[in-house]
Parts: sequence; C-alpha cells; structure tokens
Amino acid sequence: MDETLRIDKYLWFARFVKTRTAAQAVIAEGRLRIDGRVVDRAHIAVRVGNVLAFPLHGRVRLVRVTRLPMRRGPAEEARACYEEIPDPHAPETANVSQQLAEY
Repeated sequence: MDETLRIDKYLWFARFVKTRTAAQAVIAEGRLRIDGRVVDRAHIAVRVGNVLAFPLHGRVRLVRVTRLPMRRGPAEEARACYEEIPDPHAPETANVSQQLAEY
C-alpha cells in the first residue's frame, strides 16, 4: 500500500508555509496543483513522486515529492523531502537555455 500524507500537512512539514492554516488557505484558493490537477481540498493525499506547483514569495514553485516527512523538523530535514524542478519559463532558466544553444 502506498503511503500518503494530507497535502496541508506536507506543505507545513516541508516548511513551505509557517502554519497548516496558511497551507489550507493556499489550497482553498485553488492555487495548488498536484501532477497538473488543481487541488481545492486540504485532505487530498500526496505521495512520493507527485509534482506540486504553487505560488510562493512571488514565484511559482515546482517540486517533486521525494519522501513523506513524519514531523515538522529542521529546515535541512524538510529540504530532503522534495527536489526543485527548474521552471523552464523563468527568465534565468531561459537565459541559460539560450546560452547553451549558442554554445
């Protein structure tokens, strides 16, 4: 059986938000996607391998879930629960792509 965790708990445990209430607000506004599907309920399950997309601090974060945390631990422990996916539409990423194409 696949292990799962509520999406609001995952966002809080992985330190993307400061409180579960803040996570629930992001979710309720329909600003979070799991594998491209809009999520509007905090009880939706997240699994290892899911890709999350959500706005945070003025940019869209794309992350792949690499493990499910058991608690809200220190930042280093939280970072081990996901990997960043570079946004291909971000200006800095586009610039790198252009430089590679010119090379």
